[in-house]
Formats: sequence, structure tokens, C-alpha cells
Amino acid sequence: MFAGIDIGSRTIGLVVMSGGGVKKTGLEDTGFQPLDKAKKMLTQTTGRIFATGYGRHAAMSSFAHGAITEIKAHAMGSHHFLPGVRTVLDMGGQDTKVILLDGNGSVKDFQMNDRCSAGTGKFLEIMSLALGFPAVAEFGNAALDGRPGIKISNMCTVFAESEAVSLLHKGVAIKDISLALHAAVVERTAGMLQRVGFEPPLVFTGGVANNRCIIELLETRLGVKVMVPKEPQLVGALGAALAAGANAPAC
Repeated sequence: MFAGIDIGSRTIGLVVMSGGGVKKTGLEDTGFQPLDKAKKMLTQTTGRIFATGYGRHAAMSSFAHGAITEIKAHAMGSHHFLPGVRTVLDMGGQDTKVILLDGNGSVKDFQMNDRCSAGTGKFLEIMSLALGFPAVAEFGNAALDGRPGIKISNMCTVFAESEAVSLLHKGVAIKDISLALHAAVVERTAGMLQRVGFEPPLVFTGGVANNRCIIELLETRLGVKVMVPKEPQLVGALGAALAAGANAPAC
């Protein structure tokens, strides 16, 4: 038995494997004491444990036997989900990653947006609250019914929020503003994908991959099918578990 745990900024994902198959999964909010939360999730889990995500180094100092970068974890997890995948798009709470793979699933190149929350799950969360939605899921559903034509000119979270609220005060429909904000995220993401020279098949991982509007806009913008795992937030943990099972060295 071996396990991977992905300690991210918003959630902690767990995948436990044995005999080549997944035996247990878990997903919890990170909270204010992520190591304690991670240890609790690992209760009754024996064998080798690898960590990834923001908290991987702290996990190494506390309980994990090894750690791998998020880039490698999502590459390995996505390749396991779809052998032959050539591009991975990971959109999490605090950053967006584009990872280009070769035919064997090894990382060829990657690009990250990790300097601000523009175009990330946090961006969508803040915009959702600004428009009065109780949950990001409802924000995404409203965007699906929006009419195109409205443009958000600034992706800085502070200025984009101000722009969205200004449009709201001008009487623009909330669903149309919602669509414009989602479209702005997709446009920024498409730019990252094109700069890295993405190739299909494309696998979409991370919490934002649960947003149907983002998926549909990406497919339209890129002209390719976007493949989403059943539990996209657990792909990093799956990659860490696979690394643990392969006795990969810590990094």
C-alpha cells in the first residue's frame, strides 16, 4: 500500500493505492492547520507516503517519506488517467499551470501563473462573491446562460472586481457579467497554452476543472476536446501516490 497527499492552498487531496488500483480517496478543505488535517486523513494508511503541493516540504519534515513537485505530480496523474496525454492544464486555488508532455508522459516544458491570483480559482471565487453568488458553482451556472458581448479589460483581481461591480450598477445582467469574467479567464489561459505550444489530447485538472462554463469556453476557444478526470482535484495526489509506489526519489 502506498499513498499520495496533495496539500494545496484550498484543499488537501488523498489517494491511497494498492496493487496498481486506487483503494481510497479523500478531499478536505486545507483549513488553518494543514499538517494536522493531512495526518488525520492518513489515519490507518500504512506504507510509503509521498507529498506534493504547497505543503509538501512541511509534510516531508513531519510524516512523508518523499515529495515531488506539483508539475511532476499532475503529469504522472494525468498520464495515468489518459495515457498519451500531451498537455495538462491545472487550475487551482492560487495558480495555473500548463504542462507539456512527451509520448511517454515525461515533462517537456511548463509555464506557471503564480505571481497573482488572476485567472485562478481564487479569482473566480472573489468575482462570485462580488456578484452575490453564494457558491462558485452557481456563478459558473449563471455564466452558461450569459450573452456574449461584454468584455472585462483588466485581469487584476482588484480592478476586475471594480469593473464587474461598475457594470452591475449600469444595469448589465449578472449572467452576462459572469460570462464575461469566465471568458477573460479562458482568454488568459489560452494565451498560456499557446505560448507553451500545447498539443492535444488536453487534460484539465484542479478545482476549476469542475466549472462547466470554463470547459465549454476552452473547447470553443482552442478547438479541441478538453478531457476532465472524474475527480480533477485528486490528480496531483494520484501522481504523488504513483511516485510513492515507484519509490521515486524525493525532490
